Amino acid sequence: MVWMKWLPWRFLLRRVALAHGMLDPIPLLGKIRRLSQPSEVAEPIELLRAGVIFHARGLINSRVIQHNLDWVWPYWVERQFDPGDVSFVPRAFSITHVNLTHRNWTAIGLPDRDALPIVDPRGLLTPHFDGWSLDGWVLGSDGRVLLPSRADRSRQRLDLDDGIAVVTESTGDGLRLKATARISDGDLAPVCVLDLDALAPDGGWAVVSLRPCNPEGVSFVHEIGLSPDRRSWLIDGGRQVAFDTAVERHHVSGYRAGDVFIHLREREEELAGSCEVGLATAAALFKLEPGVTRRLSVRVPLGPEGGGSGRQVSWKGALCGCCRAELPDARFQFLYDAALRTLVLHTPGDVYAGPYTYKRFWFRDAAFILHGLLCAGLAGRVEPILDRFPARQTRLGFFHSQAGEWDSNGEALWILQRFCAMTGCKPKPAWRVAILRGARWIRRKRLPDHGEAPHAGLLPAGFSAEHLGPNDYYYWDDFWGVAGLRAAADLARGLDEPVAAAEFAEEAEAFRGAIETSLARAAARLRRPAMPASPYRRLDAGAIGSLVAGYPLQLFPPDDRRLADTVAYLMENCFVDGAFFQDMIHSGLNAYLTLHVAQVLLRAGDPRHFPIMCAVADLASPTGQWPEAVHPHTRGGCMGDGQHAWAAAEWVIMLRNCFLREEGDRLILCSGLPEAWLRGRKPFRFGPAPTAFGPVTVRVEPGPDGATVSWHGEWHDAAPQIELRLAGCPLVRPEPGCTQVTVALKETPS
Repeated sequence: MVWMKWLPWRFLLRRVALAHGMLDPIPLLGKIRRLSQPSEVAEPIELLRAGVIFHARGLINSRVIQHNLDWVWPYWVERQFDPGDVSFVPRAFSITHVNLTHRNWTAIGLPDRDALPIVDPRGLLTPHFDGWSLDGWVLGSDGRVLLPSRADRSRQRLDLDDGIAVVTESTGDGLRLKATARISDGDLAPVCVLDLDALAPDGGWAVVSLRPCNPEGVSFVHEIGLSPDRRSWLIDGGRQVAFDTAVERHHVSGYRAGDVFIHLREREEELAGSCEVGLATAAALFKLEPGVTRRLSVRVPLGPEGGGSGRQVSWKGALCGCCRAELPDARFQFLYDAALRTLVLHTPGDVYAGPYTYKRFWFRDAAFILHGLLCAGLAGRVEPILDRFPARQTRLGFFHSQAGEWDSNGEALWILQRFCAMTGCKPKPAWRVAILRGARWIRRKRLPDHGEAPHAGLLPAGFSAEHLGPNDYYYWDDFWGVAGLRAAADLARGLDEPVAAAEFAEEAEAFRGAIETSLARAAARLRRPAMPASPYRRLDAGAIGSLVAGYPLQLFPPDDRRLADTVAYLMENCFVDGAFFQDMIHSGLNAYLTLHVAQVLLRAGDPRHFPIMCAVADLASPTGQWPEAVHPHTRGGCMGDGQHAWAAAEWVIMLRNCFLREEGDRLILCSGLPEAWLRGRKPFRFGPAPTAFGPVTVRVEPGPDGATVSWHGEWHDAAPQIELRLAGCPLVRPEPGCTQVTVALKETPS
């Protein structure tokens, strides 16, 4: 495609725009670019592609939904388009209509299987990725109707007793419906199962409806047919939906005739139908006897796309050997158990940030998600994913998931080193070339150290973490670069590459020196030590990225005044209802970034970390999930995936660090446990949790005179120095060989 480089695209674009009476786009694009620092990558093509797909659906939504509000739409539409609801979003000049108020869904699935059906807050089930959905309704014989997306009373929960199931119970006008969505193993591929328990006091109909939409909006359906035995649907000539009993009444409708909901009481059946627009709907009806609950089971084979790593692993097998938490707080316990399963679901041989919007690979999300798995004792799940890292590296050494993101090399090298440290294993020879290339890419990518520019010696301007703002010289990238070089030095030593190890260690210190110089200039400009997002930014919400120097990288000591002042700025200016509100891009309360603040406070011995944890727990959905960002009023998702695996990873890591964490050559125990837990009645424990020193189990037994802490470590080498830091107690340094300490708690004021 060399010819594309010399075609006069700018001239042609300007000519076409002006001929149609539009603004000249070239000067406009030039002005937009001036709002960010010059960069070799204006915006990653991967993000542009995803954005185009996202808003293409939003454009379709704008052409369909607002003109057909008598249809039964998903929960987010019913609320976002209701002028009497707090979720209402005016449409006015919006070209696209997208879900901005209730981006919440929960994935169901099996370990090591790629299929991740999702369930919305009212039980709408989307079996196939980005496809149509199934909904359950109850139709009373007297005209009453129960539609979960419109119901006033509905509750949802996550059932972890036998794998993962999402249970949604809706009631209204005496009608009841319980929908249970789960995955079972089929003979050839997984099967998505929807069980419906329906009740109508005076009798009526249970309805299974095929919906040409999902939690993002319209998803086209052109043809629907009921099988001759009336026990299955064939949709668009391929995918099937099977019923456990014959359909007793059946209706189909196309776009021009309106939603099938309008036709449910018509006597004449339609056994098949088509819609050229792609908005065909169908309803399978099953008779309800008065006051008798009827169960229906609907099965959707997930086909070849349901595969994953090729292994068939049970939930018991997938969680075997994981770090167990036995906590005195039931909410924290549930969130930990749910988070573990979220991490397993999203690593079926690769690692995904979410089951739908973010079902793709990023090194940034992968580093945190894999670290969460390591902290949970699931290193066996991490290793094969790390083995795929070299294939994602360019010949020049760039770990590429998105162009222009200069943090990825540091993240890839850091998580490789963390795996080796926490498992006590040397780096694999197969990783050798990728490690050496990756570190040398960071060295080459750095800008020259000389000169007076505030960005001298830093990485180039780039898009970095998308939520920090327009292209700039982000300290986030630089801190990851230093950490990556240090990790590479350690890995090189494990590979018997002493020359490379010395090279990388020296480069890491030079890089750190450039950052220190730049930060000093920023502090002089801002007249305070807080770290902005880049050398050219004022303090704003983007400063959250600079906290990475404290957590997880520990490049700065816990009491570093720059970390403390950055946290002080963020908590004073960027917190809403106890959680971090990210103004840029996300425009919502962000769970995983809020926990970054909590981690920095935890390292500093600041007890404010725990109220922040409680605020994050309150942001979780009833099924124990966090969307990428939470609407401050609706408390529904307003950005990104409705189930964010990075957020789940941060919850696992946060709890682990409350019980035990590394600080240099020391192992810190119990520094994050709240005093209320220590004064309770039930013992609690955490472990075995991997650390850089070896796996450790911690047990705390509250007593009338204090708390007894015991621990058991299986050390890789010599036992580390241990410090016991309980809330309200003096620091304790146990003697070598000691494995139990009883600490008296301070008396509480009367």
